Amino acid sequence: MKYIAIFAVVVVVGVFANLVHESKMLTYLSSDPKACINCHTMITHFETWQHSSHRNRATCVDCHLPRDSFVNKMLAKARDGYNHSVAMTFKTYGPNLRVSKDAARRIQDNCISCHREVVSQMLINSALYEKVADSTVQMGRRCWECHRGLPHGTMRNLSATQNNFTVKIF
Repeated sequence: MKYIAIFAVVVVVGVFANLVHESKMLTYLSSDPKACINCHTMITHFETWQHSSHRNRATCVDCHLPRDSFVNKMLAKARDGYNHSVAMTFKTYGPNLRVSKDAARRIQDNCISCHREVVSQMLINSALYEKVADSTVQMGRRCWECHRGLPHGTMRNLSATQNNFTVKIF
């Protein structure tokens, strides 16, 4: 009975190790943008970002995750990862990915954080001129309402890749 128990534990550990290896689970702990393309639906977003002006200045985690603390970053990463895996498993994402309200807030905060000098002038200007409808966002608009093509271009369909870029998945 002792050998059967040891064998069962070894099998469970082996299956778990294989799951970690095959899913490239440990890459999700990094800030490497290639970790985002473990999931095939992100290839278009990765490739368009690679050809954008943000490529040399900001990675996926710089824009999409909170930067206030490591704990908040990991919690957001886990929450988003869970939501992505559920959407992938049950095919509920449709032809285009949509950002959640929480992710939209994080992206907006990070845009403002990186571009605070420009945004400060825009805040001054917005106070002088018309108010825009969305009172939940500074200046009444989200950054990507005007800057729609940054950093992912205008391609939004998961089955197409802008300009037929190619990515080598690691």
